[in-house]
Amino acid sequence: MACSQDLDTILMLASCCFSGIPNTLDVLSNFPFLVIGLIGLVLCYYKNYFKFRLQGELYGWTCFFIGVAAVGLGSSYYHLKPNDARLVWDRLPMTIAFTSIMAIFIIERVDEQKGTVSIIPLLLAGIISILYWRFFDDLRPYALIQFVPCIAIPLMAILLPPMYTHSAYWLWAAGFYLLAKVEEAMDKVIYEWTNHIVSGHTLKHLCAAMVPVFLTLMLAKRTMTTERKSLLMTWKVSWTKVKENGSKGESCTCTYAAVSS
Repeated sequence: MACSQDLDTILMLASCCFSGIPNTLDVLSNFPFLVIGLIGLVLCYYKNYFKFRLQGELYGWTCFFIGVAAVGLGSSYYHLKPNDARLVWDRLPMTIAFTSIMAIFIIERVDEQKGTVSIIPLLLAGIISILYWRFFDDLRPYALIQFVPCIAIPLMAILLPPMYTHSAYWLWAAGFYLLAKVEEAMDKVIYEWTNHIVSGHTLKHLCAAMVPVFLTLMLAKRTMTTERKSLLMTWKVSWTKVKENGSKGESCTCTYAAVSS
């Protein structure tokens, strides 16, 4: 009971502090994007903190963190007064982040030179998809730009051998993005479950912000791998070892001694 009263008090104080902000939680929940975007951008250039080996990596991750920081600003701007004109500034930064990630993956997993060259065409494709939606009222190109990376990146992370360690962070990031999409789809349901306190859209922002958080942690922790092995191959080797250990544990040797009568 006391916990419930404390929560009500906190929510009341928060409501008083931010009562002048329309769609308060939808606006404020974009703040993590701005923070992690700026942190990542600074670390890209601070004494090569992320230890990039290629210039193309620096360009790709720079575009990604600029896109993430811009999501924090653009999405907040849109949610203050939602309309189609402002929605452009919500979606445009997301396309920059999505297309940058695709270029980064091509650099790391397919071909370094082709990946670097692909950065600008992919960014342009994202921008064109937004313009196409705005002028022709057709979301299909934008949907393609948004959802292709969601499918391609986890598959590439599993199947293609990486240059660096800690590839599993890509899957954590993909998992949080998938959770964010589920929360977005359940927006009204979650709003009802929380007694009209938090919407699924607000939780979607917070979960989606975990994507750049995990990728920043990955960049900070990873090192060049001495043996390029895909996650799938690593899992196969681990599973084989587990099966072999299980077989050894189950097998036993019995000896019999003669019993004199």
